[in-house]
Amino acid sequence: MAEAFLGIGGGVDGMASRIKIFSTPGCGLCDQAKKYFAGKGVEVDLVDVSGDNEALLEMRKLSGGVRTAPVISICDKVFVGFNKKELEEAASCL
Repeated sequence: MAEAFLGIGGGVDGMASRIKIFSTPGCGLCDQAKKYFAGKGVEVDLVDVSGDNEALLEMRKLSGGVRTAPVISICDKVFVGFNKKELEEAASCL
């Protein structure tokens, strides 16, 4: 399970990343999430919602209205905040 997650760089069979992090500048948990995935060699899509209303609306739609970053989308699951164990388990879909 973890091996598939840890070895992914740009998605499965060259597909685009299926991990998206909605973040804001100065967000400590956002920075932890970015560093965590970077340390695993996992490519993610980073979305700064601080000045992008469309991105903020997308984040709120995915998270059920949450306005707090980070919101992390992995495959078909969405997480608010940063929890390594939950993210690693969710990434088994990659």
